[in-house]
Amino acid sequence: MFSNTIRLFNIDGFEIKLDPSWFLIAGLITWTLSTQYFPVTLPGLTGTAYLMLAIVAMLGFFGSLLLHELSHSVVARSYGVQIKGITLFIFGGVAELETEVPTAKAELWVALAGPAMSLCLSFGFWISSLVIQTVFDITALAVVLSYLATVNLIIAVFNMVPAFPLDGGRVLRAYLWSRHGDVLKATKTAARSGTIFGYTLIILGLMVLFQSAATAGLWYVLIGFFVLAAARSAYQNQLMHSTFDGKTVSAVMVRDPIVVAPELTLSLFVNQVVLKHGVSFAPVVSDGVLIGQIDKDVLSAIDRENWGNTRVGDVFAGLDVATTLAPDMPVEDLLKQIATTGTRKFMVVDDHKLLGVVTLANLIGHLRTAEKSRQGASM
Repeated sequence: MFSNTIRLFNIDGFEIKLDPSWFLIAGLITWTLSTQYFPVTLPGLTGTAYLMLAIVAMLGFFGSLLLHELSHSVVARSYGVQIKGITLFIFGGVAELETEVPTAKAELWVALAGPAMSLCLSFGFWISSLVIQTVFDITALAVVLSYLATVNLIIAVFNMVPAFPLDGGRVLRAYLWSRHGDVLKATKTAARSGTIFGYTLIILGLMVLFQSAATAGLWYVLIGFFVLAAARSAYQNQLMHSTFDGKTVSAVMVRDPIVVAPELTLSLFVNQVVLKHGVSFAPVVSDGVLIGQIDKDVLSAIDRENWGNTRVGDVFAGLDVATTLAPDMPVEDLLKQIATTGTRKFMVVDDHKLLGVVTLANLIGHLRTAEKSRQGASM
């Protein structure tokens, strides 16, 4: 999900990281608090004092988000879910789950853990604010604690909106999953609620923009687009898990693929393979033995007038572990490999014998077929 994160520290096995986008929101919050919020609530202080209070409040805010996500992670781990880590980024924080939540009950308690922590933090900061103000008469610190109490209450309430992937949307998914026993159907409905909420935020943001509140309006729009993307991604991820769970590469590969001999010229490769069969790459086989593969991308590096006298054997790529797969490899492991390496075309090999090919387009086709089958079954 995040490619350029900065690793900070480890808490009980959870790796805490920062995405570079965090610095943008951290700076924006600090600037807003130091130039607007604290000068209004605590008039008469110096600019340096406002800046220091803003930094403390900003760190307290992200510390609260971290505790929110840690609560999700601790409860998830108690149900056997593997957590890769927690990343703080421009829209807050996210716990990166490596495995799926096993049951609707687990989904419910994992979802509720975060808002419950935020409510506890809100109450704790509120009580602390009262004590600091009443007993010690330290107004500035009391105002910071009061701000954190309010922020945590907002975090709890906002996250309980029944719109996936917010915690309230996960509660909705848990309810639908428990009621119907179909996690994919539950995810689709919850994701639809997230889509509606995302569009609502975007429309609200545009309305605020037209009222000359540019910062607030833009923020609503950005959050709306984030919710939209996350809701769609959540459904696609669940569809992939439901479709490929327990399946190996041999179950989804294209058997008896088009192959080419090293003696074939590039002109014939284009006309007889690429154009005729609509494929972009082909395994290269010599005397029944797989020796590599050729991709149409190599054509761009060779002048067209030389295609007729250039053989496949002159330009093909040899066997590479990055593009060969064992037939018993789980499909979900293949999907992770595609996401990590960006490679989209693979040959399924057993002892230099070609069994089939798998491409990203091939996997997407399986997903579309599975989705159409489910839609037909539900009609």
